[in-house]
Amino acid sequence: MIHGIGIDIVDVQRLEQAVRRWGGRFISRVFTPEEIAYCSGKANPYNSYAARFAAKEAFIKALRPDVPVSLREIGVINKESGRPEIRLYGDAGKVFSGMLGSGRIHLSLSHDRGCSIAAVVIEAE
Repeated sequence: MIHGIGIDIVDVQRLEQAVRRWGGRFISRVFTPEEIAYCSGKANPYNSYAARFAAKEAFIKALRPDVPVSLREIGVINKESGRPEIRLYGDAGKVFSGMLGSGRIHLSLSHDRGCSIAAVVIEAE
């Protein structure tokens, strides 16, 4: 059964401006250490940061937009196959477990022409 669907799009240039303006404070408040390591290793880290930011927002929309969850407690990692996956930490994991028990999170990311997009489907088991 589908619990929720979320989608979000981020203008890469706008995210880059936020990073340049706020620097490490912005990055460390929004992204996990694993995400920072992954994105900073890319030729254009802002595409990857924007995609992960969109994934966090899409997850919140799919879970329930009225449930407060810290963006830093929602992480996007890549499996060995390259497929992105959402990992939950801290209170975000507790909220998810409390609402769904052992639901599944499906994630798709893409970038094109200065935008990054993410779609999340949360499946209740």
